[in-house]
Amino acid sequence: MNTTLFAAATLATRIHVVWDWNGTVKDDLSDHVDALNATLPTLGGEPVDQETYRAKHTVPIPNFYARLLGRAITEQEWISSDSAFLEHLRAQPVRVREGAVELMAALREAGHTQSLLSLCPHDTLVREVEQADIGHFFARVEGRTGPSGGTKAAPLTAHIEALGLTGQAYRVLLIGDAVDDADAAHANSATAVLHTGGLHHPAKLAASGHPLTATLADAVALGLRLIHDRRAQLACA
Repeated sequence: MNTTLFAAATLATRIHVVWDWNGTVKDDLSDHVDALNATLPTLGGEPVDQETYRAKHTVPIPNFYARLLGRAITEQEWISSDSAFLEHLRAQPVRVREGAVELMAALREAGHTQSLLSLCPHDTLVREVEQADIGHFFARVEGRTGPSGGTKAAPLTAHIEALGLTGQAYRVLLIGDAVDDADAAHANSATAVLHTGGLHHPAKLAASGHPLTATLADAVALGLRLIHDRRAQLACA
């Protein structure tokens, strides 16, 4: 990775990167497919491959199950399947995406700040970040504490507020792998760039029209440029 992409930040150019976890920092597509296939038979579904998983994956997750099963699932089915899915995921080793640690180190060296926001359970997120030994990069690590099955827009609002960045969303860059990540950023007046190596099919991401790259490093580099351009436009307004 070419870390010279990140010039030393000043107070005027410093940004805050909000990282997504599953499918972005955590390289866990195969784990998600295996966990899903462990739960689908109890709902009357057939196992899926990675291509099908990525093509049909959507948020909120109950809608994902509906796409796969051809019917809506009941609340009790959702509670049971989600519990089984998460239990299967927790049993898997944590794998951080190749190059992510070096990228975070380069951002910190350049003077930018970072945090982690996920819709996975908070206790699970904290444990996995500790296992990966990357918590020192983040000003805040925040997972889901309420019911599952929601979107990231409201949690991102609270996350930005907790970071003291309310009213400074032009400084915030969210890096994720889902259309929901980008939608959440836009709902909060932040910038988002998606990468194609995660849980969602590249064709679906491209069709959304959101900024898209093949790697995390390219996503951050593009995000920096987009925020720079946005700041320049604000200065001229």
